[in-house]
Amino acid sequence: MGFVTRWLCAFALLALTYNPTALSYVRWTAENYDSQLPLTVLLGLVLLVGYIIYLRATLRSIGAFGMLLILAVVTALLWVLYDYGLLDLSNRDFTVWLGLLALSLVLGIGLSWSIIRRKLSGQADVDDVDE
Repeated sequence: MGFVTRWLCAFALLALTYNPTALSYVRWTAENYDSQLPLTVLLGLVLLVGYIIYLRATLRSIGAFGMLLILAVVTALLWVLYDYGLLDLSNRDFTVWLGLLALSLVLGIGLSWSIIRRKLSGQADVDDVDE
């Protein structure tokens, strides 16, 4: 259950920042920047803290190459689904949601990788001090 929670939080962070609906920080900021500047800055900083947490943990656990590798695997999977006719990419909104899903998988795996590696190999990371 831990991975699913981390992945859903990463997906929420990305979707709250930008999505094809009207309920996103980017669209809300574009419409309310002049009248709601303090709230815009506050919400932007809260989102920035979330990104720093996720990106720092992901870069420390799998690195930039690992992030690219996971993104490449997800992209190749989507390509195979598209090639076999199981995925239709003509809808722009659906494609944006797929991109958010792919990026959230990278962040979710990155945040969970140390735990996954410890369970698979039985070896703890040097940064693990609580166990």
